[in-house]
Amino acid sequence: MTLRVSRATIASTVGTALEWYDFSLYGTAAALVLPLVFFPSGDPVAATLSSLATFAVGFFARPVGGIVIGVLGDRVGRRTMLFVTLLLMAAASTLIGLLPSYAAIGPAAPIMLVALRVVQGLGAGGEYAGAMLMSAEHAETRSRGLNASAPTLGNAVGSLVATGVFFLVSALMSHEDFIAYGWRIPFLLSVLVGVGGVIVRLKVSDTPEFREAKDSGGHAPAPLRALFATSGRKIVPGMLISVAPNVISYLPSVYALTYLTTHVHAPSWIGLTAVVIANLVKLVTVPIAGLLCDRYGRRPVMVAGSVSAAVLFYPFFFMLDTGTPVVIWAAFVMIFTLCNDLTLASQATMMSELFDVRHRYTGVTFTREITGAVVGGCIPFVAAWLDDWSGGQLWPIVVVSGLLCLLSALGTRFISEPAHLRRTAPAPSGSPAA
Repeated sequence: MTLRVSRATIASTVGTALEWYDFSLYGTAAALVLPLVFFPSGDPVAATLSSLATFAVGFFARPVGGIVIGVLGDRVGRRTMLFVTLLLMAAASTLIGLLPSYAAIGPAAPIMLVALRVVQGLGAGGEYAGAMLMSAEHAETRSRGLNASAPTLGNAVGSLVATGVFFLVSALMSHEDFIAYGWRIPFLLSVLVGVGGVIVRLKVSDTPEFREAKDSGGHAPAPLRALFATSGRKIVPGMLISVAPNVISYLPSVYALTYLTTHVHAPSWIGLTAVVIANLVKLVTVPIAGLLCDRYGRRPVMVAGSVSAAVLFYPFFFMLDTGTPVVIWAAFVMIFTLCNDLTLASQATMMSELFDVRHRYTGVTFTREITGAVVGGCIPFVAAWLDDWSGGQLWPIVVVSGLLCLLSALGTRFISEPAHLRRTAPAPSGSPAA
């Protein structure tokens, strides 16, 4: 089997890495800095919950941005809308770095922070789907898993750079100076990130599938209406396969950072280093997961990743509780890298094949981003609330997270494999065509 990574895939991945720098940066700051700068109170739990709530706000904006950008992407092209998403996220992140603190202007500070987080969410809602479709639609079917999963690698690189910059700045100054002004430096660097992303994406044309549909007059004038009219039965399965990737992404990378500092009383550098190591390993595991999708099918890979995560959540927290850096880092690699990459690669590949090209961008953003808002945006907040409600017991978080992941395994039952894989992975009777 010949596997090719297209130039469009490389450009999409690099662009996503630059753009995801902005979105990931906020998650790290929400866990470690923003409670002190924008939500000071006498109750640390209340401040943390408030900060994580603003993290969730960005996710609730994502479906709105995703649907608008998806509809426009199906009408004017994937490439054009990827420039829009890039500019939205870079501008919002830069302005966050310029915001006055709560101590300086009072309640207006968190209000402006929430507004800018909404703008970030609007851009993020269409970014990943567009990059994924650019990669997948430029690729041959037999190497679609490798190409469609590549923007996931961009997410990892963007998160890696964001966490690395955050860690570096915090290590080079005192804690007091970092809280006073140092945390702003990574956000202000978003100006350079935006310029770099525009340069990269200027080099890529729109996808052949989209151009062919547009030239033949086959593109849908109302993609959202066409989505429900012709592919309504595919929406729920698309949402289900998006649940586990969100849980396994944001429970470790956001909530676990708070858990380490508040429960384990570990220095913040241990959690930040864990995220850096886990994202470094993704440079190897994401392409492997994409290759597994091409070799064995999209459905088995999703089931393996989501079921493994459900089983391993308790060991994950047990390893965090040891307080031993090496054990904590291994826990992050186990969940945030190995399990997560299997689900992300299979989700990206299945999504790129689930809907007709005429309303594919709309279908992917609609199903993925609504699930992201409900699950990904809320899971850090819900985990923190469950922790407080249960008096610090782990079982509520483990049970809720595990059950959510199993929904993605269930969702694969209703999605068929491409024709060339059906000999080894037969589609269920009555399932929707890919």
